[in-house]
Amino acid sequence: MPEIEVPTEHLHETLHEHAHGHAHGDTEGWIRLVALTAALLAVFAAVAALLAGHHANEALLEEMGSSNQWNYYQAKSIKSYLFQTKNDLVAALGKPANPGDAAKIAEYAREQRDIEAKARKKEAAAKHHLEQHNVLARSVTLFQVAIALAAITVLTRRRPLFWASLAFGVGGVAFFVQGLLT
Repeated sequence: MPEIEVPTEHLHETLHEHAHGHAHGDTEGWIRLVALTAALLAVFAAVAALLAGHHANEALLEEMGSSNQWNYYQAKSIKSYLFQTKNDLVAALGKPANPGDAAKIAEYAREQRDIEAKARKKEAAAKHHLEQHNVLARSVTLFQVAIALAAITVLTRRRPLFWASLAFGVGGVAFFVQGLLT
């Protein structure tokens, strides 16, 4: 009696693929998941980069404003010093000081206090923007690493790299949220 041959080769390959989790449909679905995750990470990275750049620009503008205020403060200081020196010279010559000069010196002192307060406020704002920039820049870095790991995951088909990618992505999200809330 002739033996009946059952085509087991296809069955063996299918079982082997399922046993290793690499069935064709499963692999395509998994690659789609990795690609979608990488795309979402790229969106987060783009938004974080935009916000980081915004805060860097704002820090620079605030720092420039602070510098301008300190220059203005110095100008008032020089003007006050000139009036004080004039009064000292007039007094040394035994002549009466101009009463308007003392009023100007007092006015410059008041203006200097206001200017100093504005300068310090701008310095604090610049520092705050720079801190936000730094946090968001960390977020961008982690997102970029996560995207790179996702790409390597697809190329090598090594799932642990995908989990590492997700871990870096979660870290990026954490810094992103911190940057928004700071």
